[in-house]
Amino acid sequence: MTNTTDKKAVILFSGGLDSTTVLAIAQKAGYTCYCLSFQYGQKQTIELEKARLLATERNVEKHLVLNLDLDKIGGSALTDSIEVPKDRSLDDDSNEIPVTYVPARNSIFLSHAVAWAEVLGATDIFIGINAVDYSGYPDCRPEFLEAFNVMANLGTRAGVEGEKKLSVQAPLLTMSKAEIIQAGTALGVDYAKTHSCYDPVGEKACKRCDACILRIRGFAEAGITDPTCYG
Repeated sequence: MTNTTDKKAVILFSGGLDSTTVLAIAQKAGYTCYCLSFQYGQKQTIELEKARLLATERNVEKHLVLNLDLDKIGGSALTDSIEVPKDRSLDDDSNEIPVTYVPARNSIFLSHAVAWAEVLGATDIFIGINAVDYSGYPDCRPEFLEAFNVMANLGTRAGVEGEKKLSVQAPLLTMSKAEIIQAGTALGVDYAKTHSCYDPVGEKACKRCDACILRIRGFAEAGITDPTCYG
């Protein structure tokens, strides 16, 4: 459904809680949305099924799924034969980056989003990174976002010659998971149709990985019933 304002945005879209909220925020702001998802060798491929369904339901202009063989690089519990950690405490002061971190994933994804934005004539790219309720990933931090914005405008024709600079926006960056859920609920997001779990069995979430723990805690703190189907 084309927006008559012709204000275009590329949305990095996994079909998860955060990216679906970001899509709703961008649509509310009047953007014509182009969703970009990746089959990157992740174990939790159910997220792509959710992404396709949600993109159709929310009437995005186009949903593009690109294939990347990050599983051939490995190095992550999401793409390699490494066990997904369960029952971790996410409240300690440890700065250790967990094995669910996928090496340079957001840099890789954002680079593809910037390329598509150039072709579309879009200046805005949305990503659902969060620096409050997250698992310690370095590519979910404000300094990463700031540096990538600089790089994107230095290394693209759109950034060098365009009338407007490219802007990678992260509207959830400083929000808690509870605040994200409350914001999305107010925008009509149906979280029962989203997926977060790192280690699902079929369509059932494991309830014990970092992503599930954050999701469960977020709904509890938001005072909203968690619609997720747990195994």
